[in-house]
Amino acid sequence: MVPFSRRDILALGAAGGAAVVATAAQAASFGNPDSPAQGAINANPAGLSDPGPKNPALESQFPSFQTPPATDVGDMPLFWASFNNAPKRIQNGGWARQVTQADFAISEAVSGVNMRLGPGGIRELHWHLAAEWGYMTNGRCRVTVLDPKGRAYVQDVKEGDLWYFPAGYPHSLQGLGSDGCEFLIVFDQGMASEYNTTLVTDWIAHTPPEILALNFGVPADVFKSIPLRDLWIFQGKEPGPLDADQAAVAAGGAPPNPFTWQLGETPPIKETRSGTLRLADSMSFRVSTTIASVVETVKPGAMRELHWHPNADEWQYWIKGEGRMGVFDAGPRAQTADFKAGDIGYVKKNQGHYIQNTGTTDLQFLAIFKTPEYQEIGLSDWLTHTPAALVAQHLNIDPAVLAKFPSNQPGLVPA
Repeated sequence: MVPFSRRDILALGAAGGAAVVATAAQAASFGNPDSPAQGAINANPAGLSDPGPKNPALESQFPSFQTPPATDVGDMPLFWASFNNAPKRIQNGGWARQVTQADFAISEAVSGVNMRLGPGGIRELHWHLAAEWGYMTNGRCRVTVLDPKGRAYVQDVKEGDLWYFPAGYPHSLQGLGSDGCEFLIVFDQGMASEYNTTLVTDWIAHTPPEILALNFGVPADVFKSIPLRDLWIFQGKEPGPLDADQAAVAAGGAPPNPFTWQLGETPPIKETRSGTLRLADSMSFRVSTTIASVVETVKPGAMRELHWHPNADEWQYWIKGEGRMGVFDAGPRAQTADFKAGDIGYVKKNQGHYIQNTGTTDLQFLAIFKTPEYQEIGLSDWLTHTPAALVAQHLNIDPAVLAKFPSNQPGLVPA
């Protein structure tokens, strides 16, 4: 912007002053709104080199960090994390790794776990202080859960299926078939940890044998061979037929709402040549009262439109493909980051963002919200449902051009 002296300004009339201010405002080039201008496009090429120590393998994964768009500005908490660099806890029946708020400071609403159970591998009978939401990414798994009224639920889940266990509901998980299973778990508390759960073996081992005898109505020596350390994940025998297990626990009656849901087979709420959006919140998956989720598939070159969520933070699990997310906040603050399979993204409530498929294959990720009801507002939908004359005065765009903006909440836009 060209500086003006006090003498220059005083010498200007009202009309002339307005003209000069308009000219000065137009001095910034498109896509570079900040002063001083940012980005490599505005830099001396001699100053762009990075001769210092580096990890090329890691550096190459984050082109937007190495050369951010010129529109990025200000500071913003890191909204990228990954299971790829989270340490695994490996036991005989499988493994798990997690990312909690202790590892990912911005993630206040939820924490995440990636778990693998081998064939017959069992995640020990347990419960949590937080609600558990699960998404199957591979194989098959048998889940069991009991509600406070003594109604048991046993079901097999496959890739694309969900489960939800309210806080305090005891449950178990077991890998089925020759491949076992892998899945994502989300807890509705940012600090919740898979490594700090209430385990059945732990409780029994820390209860006096005479108390156990009184409680179960059997001799104390029944418990002489109990494990003295918790099992957590252990190798078990594959269970029998599902209907036999269901019949064995049917005496208490059936719960009113199923604890599992076939999200992968749910009709999309949006489906275009640019991709699909499939939703599960408490309106459809009724038992899931604290978590709403969308599995989002974005075709190569296409983009998740500019939008925001007014009622919850967004926690993302990137399943396949690669993409770029730009996040905008007041300040102004804007930052861009790159994501690949196994990564985790996070967008705070009411922050504007977009996600673009930058690869050559389908991009798919899960968007998780700590809320019973999914809500979204699209930038294009807002601008096309505001009087065009008013929007034109904000953006200096002809109302006839504004009329071409999408007004049907597309969700996804083509390349």
